[in-house]
Amino acid sequence: MITTIALREFRALFLTPLAWVILAISQMILSWVFFSQIDNFFIVQDKLTTMKNAPGVTDLVITPVLEIASIMLLMITPLLTMRLLSEEKRNGTLNLLLSSPISVADIILGKFLGIVLFMLLFVGLISLMPLSLLLGADLDLGKLAAGLLGLTLMLCSFSAAGLYLSSLTSNPTIAAISTFGLLLLLWIIDRGADSDSVLSYISMTSHFLPMMHGIIDSVDITYFALFISTFLLLSIRQMDAQRLQQ
Repeated sequence: MITTIALREFRALFLTPLAWVILAISQMILSWVFFSQIDNFFIVQDKLTTMKNAPGVTDLVITPVLEIASIMLLMITPLLTMRLLSEEKRNGTLNLLLSSPISVADIILGKFLGIVLFMLLFVGLISLMPLSLLLGADLDLGKLAAGLLGLTLMLCSFSAAGLYLSSLTSNPTIAAISTFGLLLLLWIIDRGADSDSVLSYISMTSHFLPMMHGIIDSVDITYFALFISTFLLLSIRQMDAQRLQQ
């Protein structure tokens, strides 16, 4: 049932223009950033040859593209997750779904995987840009893999948080605004804080940026795993409470 619900949610995204517009606009913007970074690399290439331990194509071209993509996901995810449960509530179909012989956990995990599948398509399209450089440049594939892993964990975290906030209201607009507010807070909460402070550990960027530079730490992986698990469990509990109220 989880797979069935996930595929249903994935297909439903493409029944409206929103998903197509998001993919088209995001690829246009990221393509422009990608080619701009390549131009900048050619401009400073002569200077790099005289530098010791100079940054390469991966640092100067790919990493900025992935960082811009993460900011775009921060803005895109609320638009995609706002309808997952809040629209079901507004249309009255959530009660039918909760009264069906499907566990709440299956419903939540199915909807979560459905939105994650779309996000993975987004990441897959992005990854084609740096991979195209393999035709004429040497890439740090380890750093690229770490960056894509960080982006994937980030989008899964965004989706889990958006799913939970969508379960709290029947108004998709409120769900989108509250999701964006929460994600933005977690994005900037460590500004001005010490690197070993609680705010630094709570912040997403403090766990995401090291992966952009090829550093995979078990602490960062654990943070994202706990973040995703927590919001999925909160969503399940919220739906369980609504089922008991019926």
